[in-house]
Amino acid sequence: MFKNFAKAVQNEKNNNIVSIKSDHGREFQNEKFDIFCSKLGITHNFSAPRTPQQNGVVERKNRSLEKLARTMLNETGLPKYFWADAVSTACYVLNSVLIRPILKKTPYDLFRGRKPNLSHLKVFSCKCFILNNGKDNLGKFDSKSDEGIFSRLLTTWSCLLCL
Repeated sequence: MFKNFAKAVQNEKNNNIVSIKSDHGREFQNEKFDIFCSKLGITHNFSAPRTPQQNGVVERKNRSLEKLARTMLNETGLPKYFWADAVSTACYVLNSVLIRPILKKTPYDLFRGRKPNLSHLKVFSCKCFILNNGKDNLGKFDSKSDEGIFSRLLTTWSCLLCL
């Protein structure tokens, strides 16, 4: 994932990644990752083990996402197994609408150089109807749609069946 991210950022912004900082997680502290970083000339620094205080910005962002996701799930009455959708939606919204007080810009605006288009946003877990396209051999008076909930996944909206 990091290889794809690094290439995309470097190509899009026409800049090189000089250094990264991470915790001692297995996904970042292994031989393959070290070889990849050294090949691209990326300096890889680690925070001290068991000291989240050194990573304050990320820890605060994670806490904010967790609170937003918990609020969204509690408000809509969705089961806890929708936590990933709630966190994904919260992250997307924070990056699209949160204004930086000093710059008066969103993170999206800072990265892309333009304001985000928010016309596609819907209420998290609003009711939707999924078209039943006839694969279930519908009877003459059977419903042509199933009721579901609208959930944002990554960058597209999808409709999930309520069970």
